Amino acid sequence: MPSKQKTLCFIFLLFLSACMGQEESTRKGADHASSDRKVTEKETPPPKSITIAAVGDLLIHRPVFEDAKTSSGYNFTPIFTPVKKYLKETTLTVANQETMIGGKELGLSSYPTFNSPYEVGDALKNIGVDVVSIANNHTLDQGEQGIKNAISHWKAISMVYTGAYLNEQDQKNIRVVQTEAGIDVAFLSYTYGTNGIPVPDGKAYLVNLIDKAAIEADIKKAEKLSDAIVVNVHFGDEYERYPNQSQKQTAQMMADAGADVILGHHPHVLQPIERLEGKNGNDALVIYSLGNFLSAQENIYRRIGGILQLEMEKAPKQDKREIIIKNPVFIPTVVDYELNANNIAGRDFRVLPMSKADESVMPDVKSIHNDIRKHMSQWLPELTFK
Repeated sequence: MPSKQKTLCFIFLLFLSACMGQEESTRKGADHASSDRKVTEKETPPPKSITIAAVGDLLIHRPVFEDAKTSSGYNFTPIFTPVKKYLKETTLTVANQETMIGGKELGLSSYPTFNSPYEVGDALKNIGVDVVSIANNHTLDQGEQGIKNAISHWKAISMVYTGAYLNEQDQKNIRVVQTEAGIDVAFLSYTYGTNGIPVPDGKAYLVNLIDKAAIEADIKKAEKLSDAIVVNVHFGDEYERYPNQSQKQTAQMMADAGADVILGHHPHVLQPIERLEGKNGNDALVIYSLGNFLSAQENIYRRIGGILQLEMEKAPKQDKREIIIKNPVFIPTVVDYELNANNIAGRDFRVLPMSKADESVMPDVKSIHNDIRKHMSQWLPELTFK
């Protein structure tokens, strides 16, 4: 082969080799970039999420605890069996145990000064309740001893309690429940008063009263210890289906302070749900009253309560504490019972989903159920129902 042809052939081979090397380099670079994208995707986990359920007032009137009496004590669990699954299916469940479970040694009693069997607590534990709020207008019905007895039993069954305490140190201990999903939830509880029964001097820890400075301080402390804050508050006018101005102001104050969820109790009837915007732009969900979950009250609307379910979501690696409240669901419930010889609520108490109740439980129940759905969602259009 002539020298010139050899030279041209050599140059061509060099050029071909360079092109193939560049193509390989480009391909490898693309593969490397693809690998980087996969790593980045793996390093960005999905948001953390838990679910919460909440129920309203548990008023253990005499007909209720007499109906639960057995040969060896009391068994309240069957009363809740029809709604148990709704409390078990969430990550955490909170209830307003309005009557102190001081035990029969203090003498069981009904309205106006309640005292309930310890077994009420056992039933709540059995049906999936994780936290009880015990700050309400009946907290001091049996004095300091009633609170001590109740707390002793709550501790014995490993139930988280909030709103009434054994001492100052117990009160200062913010209740924070850790979850497997990595979202820690603080629970706080307050009441407007104690039916005129004075709090003993020097023992303010026996019950948390609504006080703006104290609530703001507790929420500020809870923010440092938890990812989300749930506040139970006993307020409002009994038997009124809408919140009063004081309730709205109190709820807004709590939202401004940093509460994520505000659960209202005391009116004994349902009041609507809405979203509030805190002063820092934070989102809070408030239900002004969850109504009666269990009682022997006979008025139609006092027999109706409900289970609020919601999702708490926390985005990963965020720089600031922020919880998103999503997918609120409400399950209206009704207290069913048989009338006794005096033609009043007396036996076979059950808490039923309204969707499962028929005319034998409550006359015109379908119409009332529709009314409740409209009532509860009027300020929260995205609310869904079960």
